[in-house]
Amino acid sequence: MLLALEFSTFAFTLWLGLYCLNRHLANRPLRFAGLGTVAYAFALALQSLIEVAPPNESVALTQWRAPVLFLPLLCWLMTLFYLRRTLLRRDMSRRTLPAQARKSLGVIFTVTLFFALGLGLLIVPLDWLPRSWVLLAISLDFIVLGVAIAFLDAFNEGETLLPDMTRSFISACFAVALFSGLVTLALRGTGIDVRMALLWLAVTTAAIAVQVFADSIQSALDRFVFFGKPHLSQARADLRAVARALPRTDEGVELSTLDEAEFARLTRRALGHLGDLSRLAASPLARLPLLTQRLAARGATDDTLERAVELKALLTESIARLKPRGRGDFGLSDEWRHYNVLYFLYVVGLKPYSRRAEQNGFDTSTHAALEWFRTHVPERTLYNWQSAAAKLVAKDLRERNL
Repeated sequence: MLLALEFSTFAFTLWLGLYCLNRHLANRPLRFAGLGTVAYAFALALQSLIEVAPPNESVALTQWRAPVLFLPLLCWLMTLFYLRRTLLRRDMSRRTLPAQARKSLGVIFTVTLFFALGLGLLIVPLDWLPRSWVLLAISLDFIVLGVAIAFLDAFNEGETLLPDMTRSFISACFAVALFSGLVTLALRGTGIDVRMALLWLAVTTAAIAVQVFADSIQSALDRFVFFGKPHLSQARADLRAVARALPRTDEGVELSTLDEAEFARLTRRALGHLGDLSRLAASPLARLPLLTQRLAARGATDDTLERAVELKALLTESIARLKPRGRGDFGLSDEWRHYNVLYFLYVVGLKPYSRRAEQNGFDTSTHAALEWFRTHVPERTLYNWQSAAAKLVAKDLRERNL
């Protein structure tokens, strides 16, 4: 019974960790929460192997328990570190968080206390409390952490969480029941040993991973199969982007009732996803009335994909309106900074603090902008300028939608 509970907890914890990673890899708190949850799932798997292994193998496996548990602890600390940095930013300050987001933060820090208590019990184990039960209890901490961080990410993006998470979970359950169930049937009447446990864990891991990363796998296959037809591969990628966006769209957000700070925050997030149609399609800004008018004016179908494409064009136009008139393509004066931090980073895709940026085939003005960012613009200053520029774009969008 305990072994079945450990296997079930392993599968659920693994799915949640992979879901967090797949949801928004660029979000550092969510990324480390996902990595920590996945790492802890494998710590549970190791504990299961220890329990079914013969005495000599069990002793050898036990030596790996402490190193394996160190990685989830490190990821937990990194999650809290980057979460704190995120909260210090102006677009996610405590003053702008609604009640539900504040509750999530309270849950995160409360769970951290229980996590620390659980680790203490692992370091100084009590005879009346089996180690396996302590590991299962700590897994609840990781589950709550992953869900809370995922909720904060959804709030920050202006998305909803439950429909997308429920769909992913049910799909994972189906995959596990289909493939791992075959292994379970093979174990009936024969018992379980280390090899069979490893087989079950491997099949379960593969089934969950294939389900969670199905879109990424499909994109990779399309690039390989349709190597000579990039337009076909891109068209299929756009359709998958819309399919991913639909369960995440929060239709309860009323743009007309948002205050300037919240509208600017959503605009900033949309600008950061200018090259990601799935994120633009899920953004509340995709329901701007102006988009309806623009789509009707050019006779386009009013669907999710067209709205995402039109939102991208609208944001690009607003960025272009920040450019000083008749002054060339790049400048160093203060009047250029709002345009520079949005155009070169979001439209061009420049990554000034990445070494790989020099390998891209940029034009003269982009190379000049790259050198300027690296030499004269610290990252914190860049962030502040982007926030100020996003407010200008948000103001332009609101005025154009009146």
